[in-house]
Amino acid sequence: MSITFHSVIPILRIFDVSKAEEFYRDYLGFKTDWDHRFEDGLPLYRQVSRGGLVLHLSEHHGDGSPGVHVRIDMTGISEFHAELKTKNYRYMKPGLDDQNSPSGRREMTVIDPFGNQLTFVEKEQ
Repeated sequence: MSITFHSVIPILRIFDVSKAEEFYRDYLGFKTDWDHRFEDGLPLYRQVSRGGLVLHLSEHHGDGSPGVHVRIDMTGISEFHAELKTKNYRYMKPGLDDQNSPSGRREMTVIDPFGNQLTFVEKEQ
């Protein structure tokens, strides 16, 4: 049998659930798939998704380091950028890198309230 890798799910460290919801749900348009806490008052571990993209958000010490940079291949980056421009999120107004880069890609980077960077990348057609 051959070895096959199917997907990667980054674990991003968060420190404030309401700020994470404002950014990931309200601004980026993710939905919460599920939450886990060992008991009330303990750190949250949450899965969010949008389309085929799945992220884990964690308040647990040791689950990721703040300031991680994740690159996300996608299609429809112009539409996603236009969608974000219509949102009234006061902390982020990302640009869309339309330059003809040597890699032949278009990119848009957002930074969450905890310093994690998500760079959305679309290969030019």
